[in-house]
Amino acid sequence: MTHRMRFGIFLAPFHAAGTNPTLALQRDLALIQHLDKLGYEEAWIGEHHSAGMEIIASPEVFIAAAAERTKHIKLGTGVVSVGYHHPLWIAERIVLLDHLTRGRIMLGVGPGSLPTDAAMIGIEQSETVA
Repeated sequence: MTHRMRFGIFLAPFHAAGTNPTLALQRDLALIQHLDKLGYEEAWIGEHHSAGMEIIASPEVFIAAAAERTKHIKLGTGVVSVGYHHPLWIAERIVLLDHLTRGRIMLGVGPGSLPTDAAMIGIEQSETVA
C-alpha cells in the first residue's frame, strides 16, 4: 500500500504595514487558488482584530470567498476565537459554510491569542480561555 505525503498551509492574517488591504486579500485568495491547483489538502485561515496588519477579522467570510475560487482544497478556521463570538453563531456559520463548500469546511476554535483583541472588546485576556 502506498501513501502519499499531504500538504496544507496555515495562512496567518499578517500583512505588511502600509499594504493596500484589498490587494493583500486578493493575493491571499490567489495563493489559496494556486495551492488548490497544486493539490494541497488544506488551508487554515487565521483571525485577528487589533494589530492593524492582520486584516482577516472573519475567517468564515474569507473562506466563503476562497471556496468560490477553488474546487478541492479543504478550508479551515485557524482559529475562530470563541471568547469573542457566541458559540451558537459560530456553529450556524460553520453549518452554512459546510453547505456552501460541499463539505470542505473544517472548524478550529481557540481562546484568541492577542491581548489587544480582547482589550478592544472590553474583556480580560484571561477570560478568553476556551
